[in-house]
Order: sequence, then C-alpha cells, then structure tokens
Amino acid sequence: MNSDDILLETEEAMEKAVEYMQHEFSSVRTGKASPALVENIEVEAYGSSMRMKQVALITTPEARLIVIQPFDMSTMKDIERGIKESKLGINPTVDGKLIRLRIPELSEERRITLCKTIKVMAEEARVRIRSARRDGIDGLKKLEKEGKITEDDLRTMEKEVQTLTDKSVKTIDEAVAHKEAEILKV
Repeated sequence: MNSDDILLETEEAMEKAVEYMQHEFSSVRTGKASPALVENIEVEAYGSSMRMKQVALITTPEARLIVIQPFDMSTMKDIERGIKESKLGINPTVDGKLIRLRIPELSEERRITLCKTIKVMAEEARVRIRSARRDGIDGLKKLEKEGKITEDDLRTMEKEVQTLTDKSVKTIDEAVAHKEAEILKV
C-alpha cells in the first residue's frame, strides 16, 4: 500500500461517516412528512424481517401526511405492527387498502429533544472521522518507518489528512445547523 492509497482510504472513510450521519438525520422527524421517516422501519413479513420500502409504496400527498400502500394486502397487519413498534411515536390509521400517518405538530420540548439527538448523531460522525484520521496518519507513519516515504512527505501528507478532517467536520457542522433550523422552524 502506498501513501496515495492511504489518503484515498482516509477520505472515503470520512465521506462514509458524513453520508451515514446525513442518512440518520433523514429519519429524524421535523414536523413535516417525509418518506424517509418510515422507509427503513423493520416489518416482519413473509417470515423474515424486511424494510418498509420493500413491502409498500410510501408517498406524502400532503405536508403532514404519509400514505403507505402495501404491495400485498396480506402484509397490512405486519406493516401496522412495524409502525407501532418503531420509535416513530405515531399511530397508524388503516383506511381500506392504505395506511395513513398524520404527522403531528412538534412541541417545543420535543424540538429541543430532537436537536439534542441530532447533536449526538453528529458527535458520533465526528468520532468516526477522528478515527479515520488516526488510522490514516498511523498508516503514513508506518510507511515512513519502512522507508517508503520521507519525513517531509509524512508532514505534507499529515497536513492533507488534517485538511480532509477539517473539511468533513465543517460539512457535519453545516448539516447540524441546517437540520436544527429545520426542526426549530414552526
């Protein structure tokens, strides 16, 4: 493995940490209906655990309404149970061949709790980024010990790793600010 491979791996690890965090953010309720709120809910259907998006069509016809239409009507009860058991905190309404989820207005207390949750998710992403930075720098130091790169190269590449780290942390901070604004907007 050479120094370019290590830098590339470090960058990919940091990007994955940011992407994962943004995906997690999409499952946090903001008082506005979004298919992302329910698409990854686990549903026990056909004898196995499946994601909601694999067993139903999810739409948002209104700003505060999610409509779930099962592909197979025999999974209706399974989908309903999956929603009730999820941490979403919304009771489904079965309406013929559809399940409706009315998204209630968020209370001020709930908004603050959600902001705290977002900050915890962001800190987990920052920890992953710092871990990727440490792994990258350790890999570069190993190459320097093996004589594959010079001490000057090591210093230059450590700066590149730090630049990647700073860029990723900045992306996280911006995403947190954006999501907080979205949650706190009434």
